[in-house]
Amino acid sequence: MSASTIRQDIVNLPNLITLGRIALIPITSLFIFYGDPISCLIAVLLFWVAGVSDWLDGYLARKQGLVSMTGKFLDPLADKLLVMATLLMLLPLGRISVWLVMIILSREISVMALRSIAAAEGMVIAAGQGGKFKTAFQMTGMLGLIIHYEYMVDYFFISFRLNFHLIGLWLLIISVGFSLHSAWEYFASFLQAIEGREAPAAEAEA
Repeated sequence: MSASTIRQDIVNLPNLITLGRIALIPITSLFIFYGDPISCLIAVLLFWVAGVSDWLDGYLARKQGLVSMTGKFLDPLADKLLVMATLLMLLPLGRISVWLVMIILSREISVMALRSIAAAEGMVIAAGQGGKFKTAFQMTGMLGLIIHYEYMVDYFFISFRLNFHLIGLWLLIISVGFSLHSAWEYFASFLQAIEGREAPAAEAEA
């Protein structure tokens, strides 16, 4: 890729949306840091907007034929930055345990490193179904942890208190199970791809 190609890719609509998502990260983190109920609700709204923009930029890139190497780099980077920043902001507020953050971040960094190696070797390894479940539970769980507070729900004759922190925590714990499973799936696929490349080479030498 040339510098001019990267500049052209940066200004297309899907990548501009991705850059906007990255720009939302420090603003969202700031409202999480404030920690009061109103700030938490604003942070949830911003987090939700970032999540919708993740779907939107991918949809537009495929619809308009604007899939690019720059977008393939920026899109997962924006997702990882959003997750990492949110977890690190929740940590000092006492809304999440250190061990949980360590497992999630270790998994994300390991898979990113493995993807970089695979890309350098010219291998494309598709994400498994477990990764999609991981993302769904992880994002929903973090929304619950950001809201944090209990709210009274009154619906006709039904009345109960909804503990968003507890719901978010359990959803995030469930996501860790899918996260570790999907990491193993990706690692196994990587090994199979390596073996598939080595087999023809060994046959040619024989």
